[in-house]
Amino acid sequence: MDGSSMGYNFLGSSGLKVSNICMGTMTFGEHKGGRPGNLDEAAAHAMMDRFAELGGNFLDTADIYQRGESEEIVGTWLQKQDREKFVVATKVFAHVYLDNLNGVGLGRKHIMHAVEQSLKRLQTDYIDLYQTHMWDSATSVEQTLRTLNDLVRAGKVRHVGVSNVTGWQLQKIVDHTRFMGLESVISLQQQYNLMTRETEYELFDVCMNEGIGFLPWSPLKGGLLSGKFKRGMDGPGDVRATRIGWASEQPEQRHRHDQPTWNHFNNDKTWNLLEAMEEIGKGHGKTVAQVAIRWLLQRPTVSSVVIGATKMSQLEDNVGASSGWELTEEQMQELNRLSMPDVPYPYNMIRLLNKPRKDMSF
Repeated sequence: MDGSSMGYNFLGSSGLKVSNICMGTMTFGEHKGGRPGNLDEAAAHAMMDRFAELGGNFLDTADIYQRGESEEIVGTWLQKQDREKFVVATKVFAHVYLDNLNGVGLGRKHIMHAVEQSLKRLQTDYIDLYQTHMWDSATSVEQTLRTLNDLVRAGKVRHVGVSNVTGWQLQKIVDHTRFMGLESVISLQQQYNLMTRETEYELFDVCMNEGIGFLPWSPLKGGLLSGKFKRGMDGPGDVRATRIGWASEQPEQRHRHDQPTWNHFNNDKTWNLLEAMEEIGKGHGKTVAQVAIRWLLQRPTVSSVVIGATKMSQLEDNVGASSGWELTEEQMQELNRLSMPDVPYPYNMIRLLNKPRKDMSF
């Protein structure tokens, strides 16, 4: 795969153009407590070099990833690049320094300190997309949004995004920014894939109605949709899908009882979906992972898909979903049908009593 292999989209209604594959950097850094198989600085730089060669311009990190080491690695790489050619996103919320009682959440004190630390680690004067990493029940949304607006006015942040929220939380954020005359939220980053579609209940509608770009993370469900798992096989020793979620950032919580297990996924629904994906992929000369990412790219309001890779071959394969081919309408509908989750009340009733939107599958 040579030269630019990337497609590009506007990020929501911001006018900012990003590659439709975003280089997620959770796999960068080897801090104690980090995920197994993470990349050291040299390997991470090589990964970003190749991503840029393929036309990628969108990088996503967070202050909590390896407690700042991921941001540091991105920062040393940016020093060798033309900064203006890249869109750099990071996130704020988590406890990076555990000995600081106020070093967590979305209050003004923490955000103002956290952004300065992220700028220092990233070795840049500004952050293109500054995202709240989750909802903060301890802080008023007005305080959080005014603080983020101040950062935009100060030139430290170009745009604001959110991640890991519910439908009512996102709509509340949107309404407050509008009525308070503050900087609009341009993006939502949320777990979304063929095995995790609950985001479609409400969040998609908010994004479409409000011009918010959608950034799915975990597009392969922690590797479950990579194509390496087959019907009848024993559960692998380590499936990232069984430790996806906010708790996975905290080593002591990775094996909580409410985290999914291999048995949660080992069923006919999973295998029927994966086998259909494999068959569809063969028809296009594509892999199962590429089918999973392509499905996301053809969903409404998706601007870019956040991938993670520990091997160059994984990066190359993921980027192979970006452009030059599409799933047919029939194939999209088949994947929608096979991956359809159980729709709870009141969404099932709404779906029955209202004419479905043509661009939604629920």
